[in-house]
Amino acid sequence: MLESCSFFRFIGTPISCERYGNGHINVTYLVRTDAGRDYIMQKINHKVFRDVPALMRNIHAVTSFLRIREPEPRRVLTLIETTEGAVYHRDAQGDYWRAYDFITDSICLDKPEVLEDFYQSAVAFGGFQNQLADFPADTLNETIPHFHDTPDRYRKLRAAIQADNHGRAGEVQEEITFALAREQEAATMMDMLRAGTLPLRVTHNDTKLNNVMLDKNTRTALCVIDLDTVMPGLAGNDFGDSIRFGASTAAEDERDLSLVTMSLPAYEVYVKGFLSACGERLTASEIDTLPMGAKLMTLECGVRFLTDYLSGDTYFATHRPGHNLDRCRTQFRLVADMEHKWQQMNDIVTKYRRDAK
Repeated sequence: MLESCSFFRFIGTPISCERYGNGHINVTYLVRTDAGRDYIMQKINHKVFRDVPALMRNIHAVTSFLRIREPEPRRVLTLIETTEGAVYHRDAQGDYWRAYDFITDSICLDKPEVLEDFYQSAVAFGGFQNQLADFPADTLNETIPHFHDTPDRYRKLRAAIQADNHGRAGEVQEEITFALAREQEAATMMDMLRAGTLPLRVTHNDTKLNNVMLDKNTRTALCVIDLDTVMPGLAGNDFGDSIRFGASTAAEDERDLSLVTMSLPAYEVYVKGFLSACGERLTASEIDTLPMGAKLMTLECGVRFLTDYLSGDTYFATHRPGHNLDRCRTQFRLVADMEHKWQQMNDIVTKYRRDAK
């Protein structure tokens, strides 16, 4: 891979280039140079991201905007220019490459080891919202159309039920009934966006803990990474996806549904961190709908798993029969638990909200 390093303006001559991390979409390498500098170089999966130039325009625009507001190098991803002055390179085989400065003295966690780790991820994603509050979100490219358009996810579910190409609809009537009973509510936030009640924001759209770099010494948040899905969206969706993933007491594909609940302590920690970082930049309606964001992102994810199960498991990778159905059931159980704790969820938001716009 050393030959690929020649595409970029690295400081020093690359002396090693080795696979790095455990990402499933892009191929990532750690590049070391004889000047003592480290870089991350990635081959972008253009089968997943069909318009790489648009994706890279988004990343370049957002990181450039953030860099003006945050001079500390470790707190914003820094793209490395190619030898031709671009922010990505397309090689003779048609593959796309990019490179970033390596964020030194940092760690990345797949799961919180203590609640403070989850709090720090909330501070990071809240800070992302805070710093980009004035960015013109409508100038970004929608690299994955209708990504968090929940009504559109329901249209796809209804089409899969109607087609029933794999004869599975009969066995999942309980799950279908659960989903369709919440179809009208699922349109709440998109309706508010169209009505102008909720503003369009720059959103990350993959707000998991492992997309936050923490300082390895202080364990405080440094930087949000993996900006491939940065698009226009709703702040509540970013908040909600964090809760869906991080406040669940069980794995996403847990078969024993008695283990699946939403942890109120984890939820409270995240609300506290998120609003401490961006509460003053969000509107009152945005803060009001944070619990709804958690519920709808979880519901939407369950609908997507159910749709894929009915369609023959063509989108999400599966490792056992009924895997997508197991995933669907955990998400729906999490939704039901949120509904049971709805007043508490709203009370926690009220506890930590500041004077909103």
